[in-house]
Amino acid sequence: MYKIIALAALVALATLASLASPNLATAGTTPSPAGAHAYIGYPNDGQVVQANKPIRVWFGLRYMGVAPKGVKYPNTGHHHLLIDTDLPPMDQEIPSDRNHLHFGAGETETMIQLPPGKHTLQLLMGDDKHIPHNPPVYSKKITVIAR
Repeated sequence: MYKIIALAALVALATLASLASPNLATAGTTPSPAGAHAYIGYPNDGQVVQANKPIRVWFGLRYMGVAPKGVKYPNTGHHHLLIDTDLPPMDQEIPSDRNHLHFGAGETETMIQLPPGKHTLQLLMGDDKHIPHNPPVYSKKITVIAR
């Protein structure tokens, strides 16, 4: 009886976990190293920046290397900067548009301009084909205010 209850609880927990994070339910096939994580080194969360002027965004990465797109080397990927958008599906190629900037040459920083208002920034690592790793490696989403 206890085994049945434990099994039912485990199934319910797994179902709830998949519903709570649908973007993480599936991921690409390229493995990421254990403990790898991305972060935005600058600007800081909540920072006020100058509107319509270039600001530097510095990309941070731990326990993983950076390689250009098309280079398939273990434990590497390249950065994608997400601006004012949520994480894309983790089992598909990361879109390339004004909200999903690709840095396929292996860049670790960029300059962007933001119009006045509140904006979100987030990093997502992609493999040699622009597909997120498994498990996905992404930063915390930060907010900046452009004035």
